[in-house]
Amino acid sequence: MSTDPVGRFLTALDPEHREAISAKPREEQEQLAAAWERELESDSELDSLDELSPAAAEAEAARRVLARGAGSDLSG
Repeated sequence: MSTDPVGRFLTALDPEHREAISAKPREEQEQLAAAWERELESDSELDSLDELSPAAAEAEAARRVLARGAGSDLSG
């Protein structure tokens, strides 16, 4: 498993979003990954999900980050 936050974030995304985010500049990928990590750390609902399925919790956090508009322009 990658310890790189951007790599972990990209892995948590669905394939369509992964491709779109991968095409963005590294700086923007890092900002999204940081927002994703904050989401994972701050949401107690995700803590419960993480106990059952870490991958599902990471995917849900990624969806939330993108839904909030941090990654709303996915066209590149």
